[in-house]
Amino acid sequence: MATFLWEGKTRDGQVRKGSMVADNDNAVLSHLRSQNILPTRVRSKPKDISELIPLLKRGVAAKDLVVFTRQFATMIDAGLPLVQCLEILGTQSESKQFKKIILDTKSDVESGSTFSDALRKHPAAFDRLYVNLVAAGEVGGILDTILNRLAVYLEKADALRRKVKGAMVYPTTVLVVAVGVVVLMLVKIIPTFERMFKDFGGELPGPTQVVVTMSHWMQRWLVWFLIGLGAGFAAFFQARRRVPSFRRRTDALALKLPVFGPLLRKVAVARFTRTLGTMIASGVPILDGRDIVAKTAGNMVIEDALNDVRSAISEGKTIAEPLGESGVFPGMVVQMIAVGEETGAMESMLSKIADFYDDEVDAAVDALTAMLEPLMMVGLGGTVGGMLIAMYLPIFKIADTIG
Repeated sequence: MATFLWEGKTRDGQVRKGSMVADNDNAVLSHLRSQNILPTRVRSKPKDISELIPLLKRGVAAKDLVVFTRQFATMIDAGLPLVQCLEILGTQSESKQFKKIILDTKSDVESGSTFSDALRKHPAAFDRLYVNLVAAGEVGGILDTILNRLAVYLEKADALRRKVKGAMVYPTTVLVVAVGVVVLMLVKIIPTFERMFKDFGGELPGPTQVVVTMSHWMQRWLVWFLIGLGAGFAAFFQARRRVPSFRRRTDALALKLPVFGPLLRKVAVARFTRTLGTMIASGVPILDGRDIVAKTAGNMVIEDALNDVRSAISEGKTIAEPLGESGVFPGMVVQMIAVGEETGAMESMLSKIADFYDDEVDAAVDALTAMLEPLMMVGLGGTVGGMLIAMYLPIFKIADTIG
């Protein structure tokens, strides 16, 4: 499949332009003639720079996916054919990457593939949860209902993700500004003071000498320091991605952090309960969706605990038993899941847990932001102020000498 740009004229002489995904240009010509359009030009669409450079490829934005799912559910509920829905949504999509994915999916469906199989070819846009729920909707004949549930799930998952990212924006910004200010002072401002002190002669006070020594080190090793810092971050994230044991240790350490640990645990619980509740409501068996639910937690320690659920269920145990034995999940969560299993209201109970922990994440993010703001400002002010005081100490000494 490739994308072709075409130009043509209608019977009344109007000029039309557009793009089409097809096997070759002959297929484009045939399709245009069937639409009573006389083709005047057909050519292959030039590739985007993001297609030529793999590092620039990005996944589909959560907002685009939610809008697509909502509109698709509405069209299916209104009785429109599947292929026509994909054609409409593909042509109106503002994202070039997502437009190509939708039109490719349409072509696969036209070729005889099921909708879920066509989506499975694009994991960057549609994850395993999305594909499995769509497959369940196709089998049960409730695709519009499943898509509506998916849209709700995606909206709440994106809101949770933005809450966590929002909590990190302020401290990260302040930290970057603080480091930039300190480096600028050590590289540009401190050397000016040092030259002035040399002209007066004499021995520098201890704090001033420390700052001057730091300035010498920074001027000499700044480039290598930045390279080493970047390499360290890259090595850390590569190790987390490629070495499961390293990721497991760092994830376990993250859960034990004083402030961020409880927040990460609440986020993981909200994701787990929201995902499992959506899958149960959609008719996906727990054993079949266990891997998907475990992956959404975002932490390998919690993922391992969820993986133990499958073996426990196959042995005849309830879901609550292995979750309680793991020691990872709060007691309230385990008890509510146990009540949901006993009463047969598992879906409702999981939804209530997810909503509760969404609110808990909100409160934790607000508390974290309120606590970090004064700490970061004190740290930045103390660092810069300390360096300035150290630089003014020789000036006071010189003034005393002159007096």
